[in-house]
Amino acid sequence: MELERALNAFHSMKVSQITPSIHQMPIVEENSPIIDALKILRTRHHVWVVDNRESMKLVGVIRYFDIVDILLPPRRARLGTISSLFKSIMGGAERARDVMERNVLTIEEDATVLEALEKMKKYRMPILALVDAEGKLVGEISLRLLINEFLRLIRMGGEEWRPQHGSSSQSE
Repeated sequence: MELERALNAFHSMKVSQITPSIHQMPIVEENSPIIDALKILRTRHHVWVVDNRESMKLVGVIRYFDIVDILLPPRRARLGTISSLFKSIMGGAERARDVMERNVLTIEEDATVLEALEKMKKYRMPILALVDAEGKLVGEISLRLLINEFLRLIRMGGEEWRPQHGSSSQSE
C-alpha cells in the first residue's frame, strides 16, 4: 500500500529536515522592547524569545493570544497568581522577558516527525521549538509545516486520497 509507505517514511523523517531557516523565524531577544514583539505578531502567531542573538539560548515564547494581557489594564492579582498583573504595559511591562511564557515546549533537533506529532497531540500545541543539546534555538516545527510536507510526499509518490463511503482510501 503506497499510502502506508508514504506515512511510514513521513513518520521516520527527522524534524530538522523540514524546519525553515533560522533567519525566517520570528525571534526577539529577551531585552527587546515589547513593541518589537508586537510588530512581529501582526503577521505571526508566536515569537521565540532568546537570551541574545549570539548564543540563541531559548528562554521563552510570546504567543499571539498572550497579547490580550499586554494590552489590558493590569488587574489585581488573586492570591497565588501574578501573571496578568505584571504582563500589562500599564502594569510596567516593557521588555519581551516581562511578558514571555517561560515554559516552552521543545523537541530535540534529532527527533522524528512521529515524536513531534505525539508531543503536539499530548500537549495540544501546534508548534514546538527545535533545540540542540545546550538549549540553543535551532528551528521550529509546526503542524502546518508537517501537513505541507506530508502533502508533498503524497504528490511525489503519485498518491491521491479520496474518501469512499466515509473512509479514506487511495487511488492511482
